[in-house]
Amino acid sequence: MVDVAFQPNSVLETRVVRKRASLRTALKRKSTAAFLMTLPLILLVTILVIYPAFYSLHLATLNKSMQRFVGFGNFEFLFKRETFWLVVKQSCIFAITAVVFKALIGFIVAHFVHNVPAKGQRKWRGMLLVPWVIPPAMSTLAWLWLFDPSYSAFNYTLSFFHVGPIAWTGDAYWARFSVILVNIWFGAPFFMILYLASLKSVPEQLYEAAAIDGANWWQRIWYVTLPMMRNIIAITLLFSLIVTFANFDIVRILTAGGPLDHTHIFATWAFRVGIEGGDIPLGASVSLFMFPILAIAAVFILRDINQRGNEA
Repeated sequence: MVDVAFQPNSVLETRVVRKRASLRTALKRKSTAAFLMTLPLILLVTILVIYPAFYSLHLATLNKSMQRFVGFGNFEFLFKRETFWLVVKQSCIFAITAVVFKALIGFIVAHFVHNVPAKGQRKWRGMLLVPWVIPPAMSTLAWLWLFDPSYSAFNYTLSFFHVGPIAWTGDAYWARFSVILVNIWFGAPFFMILYLASLKSVPEQLYEAAAIDGANWWQRIWYVTLPMMRNIIAITLLFSLIVTFANFDIVRILTAGGPLDHTHIFATWAFRVGIEGGDIPLGASVSLFMFPILAIAAVFILRDINQRGNEA
């Protein structure tokens, strides 16, 4: 009778022990442990990125009052507007030009810092990272004062060379130049620090072998440095392209899209149409148009990385 009375408890304890053992076994698997460690990030991305993206897609199918389904009506309306295609052209010019120059300047500056003696590298890294550390809105305000048409420091300097004055933010050409210049100044340190870290990982034996074979400095960069850094270059280009396309604060503060909408990019024009114009579904349609452009760029860049990985 005693054994029968305690049998249910023993069975329950056995089940608990088995569950604990299976849980320990599951946690020992690398895939399960990795999933549990990344679960908070996955939930955060789902809440802050995926849900707003699908909600924007839903908004883009509504009319201005958000009470009637119009399908692709907002996109058809945008395709018929000249301003929209001007924004597409300006966004591509802005993003591609800024990213190319940021990558080029970052690569050159990273080489300079890499060749500085170890004692001075920390000081140079700290100084060169200042533009990237300062909040973009604050630094753009400083640039706005430099570009001021009446009290511009640039125009004052150019006057000594009998040049100017230049309407930095009043002329379409110079306004484009100004927003691209500020974006390069802000983003180049990001490329510099990543390229510098990549340069540190290149084995010195490769440079020594290239020097023994008679390679000059340019050949060492072309045949040793660039092949070893191609993956990090591709990833930084993709990341910067996404961020630059979605840039808002620099253009908004510096030119507000003017003159005559010639410096508007997707983010600022979506804000103008959706928030200031009161047509939120149309603004959502403008912002969603960035997705196919960035998706195409991501496919080409990531495919190139995968091909090099398979070759290796």
